[in-house]
Amino acid sequence: MLRSSSTLDTSLRARAIRVAALVLVLSIASASIAFAHDMFLKPTRYFAPENVEVRVRVLNGTFTKSENSIARDRLADASVLTPRGRTKIDTAEWSVRGDTSTFHIHTRTAGTYVIGASTKPSEIDLSADDFNLYLADDGIPDVLEARRRAGELQKPARERYHKHVKAFVQVGDARSDLYATPMGYPAELMPLENTARSPRAARSACVRSWTANRPPISTYCTAGVTRPTPGSSRRACGRTPRGSRRSRCRSREYGM
Repeated sequence: MLRSSSTLDTSLRARAIRVAALVLVLSIASASIAFAHDMFLKPTRYFAPENVEVRVRVLNGTFTKSENSIARDRLADASVLTPRGRTKIDTAEWSVRGDTSTFHIHTRTAGTYVIGASTKPSEIDLSADDFNLYLADDGIPDVLEARRRAGELQKPARERYHKHVKAFVQVGDARSDLYATPMGYPAELMPLENTARSPRAARSACVRSWTANRPPISTYCTAGVTRPTPGSSRRACGRTPRGSRRSRCRSREYGM
């Protein structure tokens, strides 16, 4: 997930783009596992045959626990890329029950499918202490440092944010290059390799950060890998070099 956020304070208009989760096929979860403000798409299966239905859970919290569901009216987009083209997900299939939203995709032609969802912007008012804690805990160090340099750590803030998430499902045996196709979201990640094709790629995920109508920036990334043991995870951080949109997150073990 990429979460685009910006403070609307008149003296601080820094914009933070945070990598919170990108689920890869084999499956490394680029996620801030311990954070509680992230959104994830979690299919019931990452490898599926042709002509079946795949259920997708929308977790809003961590990669293992959802704290609240996402209502249909918050959606800016929900769609799936397949070898036959891009298909909008019928919002009538977007179910909201309890703390988790769900929907289904229907596989057809073999290939690497990309499932995407993007929410509309929301705003929230935060006290100075709450905002500083949020920036530190949720991995947005650039804005926190900008506040520190400007002497504004004691100032409250209004944050405007929206979330952009992806998941990948390998359908059948044929691989495709759709994993590298932009969805057109305000901010997103795109893997540079198909993890279903290369075990090496599954252990070392190299991604490209992309922001609409913006030049290359240095993007701070967090990556997490879940393990079979319940509650067990690893986390790593990295940054795309300034002037480059690429970041590589390495793991010595497969996720999930």
